[in-house]
Amino acid sequence: MLALRWDAPTIARMAGEFDDLRSRLAAISEELADLAMVRLRESIDAGGNELPVDERRLTRARRAVDKAVGILQEPDGFD
Repeated sequence: MLALRWDAPTIARMAGEFDDLRSRLAAISEELADLAMVRLRESIDAGGNELPVDERRLTRARRAVDKAVGILQEPDGFD
């Protein structure tokens, strides 16, 4: 089995790249949550009794993005 060795600057650069991705994904998650709330308000204002399909899909997408953020926060395992 081939063991990969990373030097400290490479690991630091990779961690920095993940920080940027996490920040962007977190912003996308917030946008999805905001849009889902807009859909819920529109449904309530229109007298709807059920959750709008768009809201459900937006919530699923937000959860997937949040999961990606969590994965990128996991330790890298390089000791």
